[in-house]
Amino acid sequence: MRIVLFYSATESFNFFTDQLAKELQIRGHEVFILNLTLFQAEDTRSLEAFLEFVSQKVDAAICFDGLGARDDIFIELWDSWQTVVVDILMDPPLRFHPTFEKHPHNYRLFCCDKDHVEYVKRYFGKEVPFVGFMPHVGVVPEENVSVIPYKDKKYDILFSGTYYRPQDMFAKLEETFAKDTPIYDIYRYVFDYLVEDSSLTVEQAMLKAIDGLGLSRSMDEKTLKILLRCSEPVDWAIRMYQRERVVKVLANAGFDIYLLGRGWENHDCSGHPNVHRIDDRIPYKETLSYMADTKINLNVFPWFKAGTHDRIFNALLQHSLPLTDSSKWITKNFKDGEDIALYELKHLERLPAITDWLLQNNELAEKMIQKGYEKVRNNYTWGNCVDWILKAII
Repeated sequence: MRIVLFYSATESFNFFTDQLAKELQIRGHEVFILNLTLFQAEDTRSLEAFLEFVSQKVDAAICFDGLGARDDIFIELWDSWQTVVVDILMDPPLRFHPTFEKHPHNYRLFCCDKDHVEYVKRYFGKEVPFVGFMPHVGVVPEENVSVIPYKDKKYDILFSGTYYRPQDMFAKLEETFAKDTPIYDIYRYVFDYLVEDSSLTVEQAMLKAIDGLGLSRSMDEKTLKILLRCSEPVDWAIRMYQRERVVKVLANAGFDIYLLGRGWENHDCSGHPNVHRIDDRIPYKETLSYMADTKINLNVFPWFKAGTHDRIFNALLQHSLPLTDSSKWITKNFKDGEDIALYELKHLERLPAITDWLLQNNELAEKMIQKGYEKVRNNYTWGNCVDWILKAII
C-alpha cells in the first residue's frame, strides 16, 4: 500500500511516526512522511514532493491527535482518493470535538482508554462510526544494547514528564469564562469531585456536578458537550495535582528522585537535596536510556482511568520497573507484584513503604521486570501497533 504519515510540532509524535514508518516499510509498504511544519510554511521542496506522491492513489493516512486529518485541504484530498485515515488519539477526546464533527469519510479513530471510546460513541456516535481501543506501545531496545542489572542502575527513581502548578492550569478557564460566575463554579465542583474521588473520569465528575447543582433537567446534550469541550483546563489541573502529590510524598520521605521534564522548578520540593533535575526537555528517544539506567520508573496516569501509558511499556522494555497508579485496563492485564508495581492515589501514605520494599529487594524486582518485559515484548510494541492499524485499514 501507499501510506502517508506526518511530522508535526510535537516531537514525541514525530518519534512515533518514525517507528510506524520503519515497521510499515519492513512489511513492504511505500511510505511518505509529510512535515506539517514545513508544509504550512509553504516549503517548496516539501510541497512538491508531497504533491508528486499524492498524484497517485493513497491507500492510507496515519496521524496522531488529528494532525493531518482535520484540515479542509486534507479532508478533500483523502476523500478524493477514498483514503482510509487512521487517527490515533494520545490525549482525551474532549479536546477533539471539532475533529469528530469534521473529518474524512473513511475515518478510523483509536483511543488509548476504553472510557474514551465510550465517550466518542456516546456523544459522536453518528459522526464517528468507527472508534476502537488501541493501547500504547513501547520501543524494543537494539539487540546490541546491554541490560544494566537492577542493583547497578544509576538512578533509584525517575519521573519523566512535565509539571505545571495545578492552580495555574485551572485558572486558564478564565480565558473562556468569567471568574465567580455560575458556569465557572461548575468547573470548581468538577475539580473538587475529582480530588475527592480519583476513580472518576472528567465526564463522570461533570455529570455529578451538574446533578448536584440541580441542572440535570435543564441541561441538553449540546450544552453538556460544550461544557465537556471547555473542561480541558480541569483535566490538566487534576493531572498536575496528583503528579504534584506523588512526587511530594516520595521527596518528603527522603528518596532520591530524578525529574526529567519542564516546570519542576515550580514544585514545592524542588529545593530538596534529594530531588534532582536531569533536564528540562530532551528528545523522546533519549529518555529511553535514562529509563534503562533507573531502578523504578514512576508513572502517574494522565487521568486515563481505563487506559494505558507508554511510560509503563517503555520502562519494562528498557528492563526497569514501572511503579504506577492503576487503571481498569492495567488491573485486567497486569498483576501487582508479579509483572508491575502499583500504588493507589487514595492511599499515598503507603507509597514510601512500597517504594522502599522495591528498592531493597533486587531479586524480586528483577523477576517482576523480566515477566513484564516478556509480556510487553510479545504484545505491546510498535510492531503490534502496525498490525492493529493494518487490520483496521484492510
